[in-house]
Amino acid sequence: MDKDQEVYKTFMEEQIRWCKEQDRILGEIESKLHEMKIIVVFVIDHELASEEFDEFNNQLNKLKREVYALEKQLHSIVH
Repeated sequence: MDKDQEVYKTFMEEQIRWCKEQDRILGEIESKLHEMKIIVVFVIDHELASEEFDEFNNQLNKLKREVYALEKQLHSIVH
């Protein structure tokens, strides 16, 4: 393998690693969004006491912060 091919192979391997990391992060985001959907559907379908509503709201806010943190990871990976 000549020098150009070696450089190209290394570049492509880096691209594969980058894609896998992006895919992992997107999978985590999808999972958290699905959790959020389950909570929202549950809250809509049930009459909740104020304390219960606040607890679900806190869970949603926690998940939202986690999604934002994951989104930052997506944007911080420059290639």
